[in-house]
Amino acid sequence: MNTKFKKHEKVRLLIDPDPEYIEYDPAYDEQKPPIKKGALGRINVILPNGQYHVEILDENNNTIAYVMIDEDFLESPGSFN
Repeated sequence: MNTKFKKHEKVRLLIDPDPEYIEYDPAYDEQKPPIKKGALGRINVILPNGQYHVEILDENNNTIAYVMIDEDFLESPGSFN
């Protein structure tokens, strides 16, 4: 399977993800913010169906949530912390 992104690669969401596929991290202590287009994260798992399980991060690189999304709706954001 040819994939555009590799595991742990940083990405940005190009669309608002389907709320059905957002799983908030129970360890995240802050209020659960909405996950929207432009959210930053990193590839957690490359799924057998070609989709990605993306770990969404806050500004301090803490995990907020996980989202399942197709590679067509992800981009490499360049460098960010």
